[in-house]
Formats: sequence, structure tokens, C-alpha cells
Amino acid sequence: MIFQLHHLLPYLTALENTLLPFLHRLRPVTREQRERARAALARVGLSGKEDRLPGALSGGEQQRVAIARALVKNAKVLFADEPTGSLDKTTGQGVMELLRALPGEGLSVVMVTHDPDWAGLADQVAHMEDGLLAGLATTGRMA
Repeated sequence: MIFQLHHLLPYLTALENTLLPFLHRLRPVTREQRERARAALARVGLSGKEDRLPGALSGGEQQRVAIARALVKNAKVLFADEPTGSLDKTTGQGVMELLRALPGEGLSVVMVTHDPDWAGLADQVAHMEDGLLAGLATTGRMA
């Protein structure tokens, strides 16, 4: 899950925040899990920033840590609430390219956005008005 608010723990590094999905088992983090977290951070352009605390990262970098944290677990479905909301246009495009690639890796992406350009990239778009479904369109663009 990629939250609109990043929900990073301020006393944990970017790497440690990315490892949070593995901590529910009360077992030590494995070397393989640590490498997956590093790879996820690299995938969102944060190589070299693994040891920084959230307060030392920009808002866009914090957003990308949240995205890496969502990717590290290899889930089947990724829910993303405004995943580019804290990003500049260029970084946002990179994140959208990443999200567009995920269905080819077996991961379904469900995204909420107010940006019609990003919505236009989806296979299916549900339009909501006042909390009700106002329309459903199949675009076939994301696959």
C-alpha cells in the first residue's frame, strides 16, 4: 500500500522504513530481505540514501521510500493513493513508468489519482463523483 501520507517512522532510516513489512514476524531481518529492500530503494532512485532519516529526505524522496516499502514484499496487488502527489513532474513520470511495468511482473496496481494524465495510463478507469461510481472505462493502455 502506498499512502498519500508516507507514514515513515522518523527514527528509522530509509532502509529500515523499507524493511518494515518484514518486521511483523518478530524475527531478525534476513540478508535476502535487506538486499530486496536495497533493490527496491534503487528501483525508485534512492541508491546511496539508505541510511538517511526521513527528516533528511525531501518530500518526494520520502514518497519514494513509501513506494519502495510497498514493493519490497512482492504482493499480488498494490494499492496506491496519489503515488505521485509529492513528486515533481519528472520524478512522477519515473514512478508512473515503474507502476506501468508492474503488471508485467504479475502485480496488479489499483491507483487513486486526481491527475487525468496519470488516470489515462490505466487499463481501466473508474470515475467517482460525490463518493459514487459515475462511470467505468476500459482503455487498454497500461498492459
